[in-house]
Amino acid sequence: MLRLILATPFIIVLVAFALSNTDPVRLGLWPTDLSVEMPLSIAILGFSAVFFFLGALITWLPGLKTRNRANRAEKRLAVHEARIKAAATPTPITRNLLAGPQ
Repeated sequence: MLRLILATPFIIVLVAFALSNTDPVRLGLWPTDLSVEMPLSIAILGFSAVFFFLGALITWLPGLKTRNRANRAEKRLAVHEARIKAAATPTPITRNLLAGPQ
């Protein structure tokens, strides 16, 4: 619910931007004759989205090695904690010895 409340003003601004910039623009790729005509708002929002995700990927990739190391360390820790817990659990024989003579 909080995400929706925070995203609503941003979405309203994006929709207002898209509705106010409907003039067509011709985009071409220089060494080739490829070109496409689209509304200016779609071109700007599309390129913004592409470079946003490219930046997120560039930020995410270097942390991948660290996250993998942390996951392996957590798994090893869980194994060692299970071993310690199993070693600390008294067996029936040691329970009788600790209870004393009856």
